[in-house]
Amino acid sequence: MAFVGPIARLVQQLGKLPGIGEKTAARLAFHILRAPAEDAAALAASIAEVKQKIRFCGTCCDLTDRDPCAICADARRDDGLICVVAQPQDVVAVERAGGFRGRYHVLHGLLSPLDGIGPDDLRVAELVRRCTGAIQEVILATSPSVEGEATAVYLAKLVRPLGVKTTRIATGVPMGGELEYADQVTLARAIDGRREI
Repeated sequence: MAFVGPIARLVQQLGKLPGIGEKTAARLAFHILRAPAEDAAALAASIAEVKQKIRFCGTCCDLTDRDPCAICADARRDDGLICVVAQPQDVVAVERAGGFRGRYHVLHGLLSPLDGIGPDDLRVAELVRRCTGAIQEVILATSPSVEGEATAVYLAKLVRPLGVKTTRIATGVPMGGELEYADQVTLARAIDGRREI
């Protein structure tokens, strides 16, 4: 059954969101339709606001509504330590974990030659520029996927010659995980990355 014009357009637009199929888009559309008018207006206004006000931080390339972002403006952070992540949501994950008090650099993707994504499509040049200053260590915190590893290796080859210590986040068995359920690569990395206690 076809939806009426405005509903069909809403379903079509919601269906463009990642992970949202046609049925979920229809459920969301009908939820919005049943919601009070002020809730629907607030949703529309927040979408418009995020598109108007959010931009890249001129220092770390994270998404922000002010430049520099709150983390780059925080004088209590360690200026000599940069954690390189693929996406803005990775900054949120590291911050949520707590303990890291350095700065960030967001690449906005990973190298993926098969998808046509090369170094010029990422915020690599900005990272290299930052490494010519007082940076002492760059932590490469990309995912342990093929693209994440390739990106980390590429960045290490660019940064290391600048005299900056380059490290990679550890990978291995997660807290609360069982060894019998770990795959071979994960278990091998956990053993390779062991440390003294």
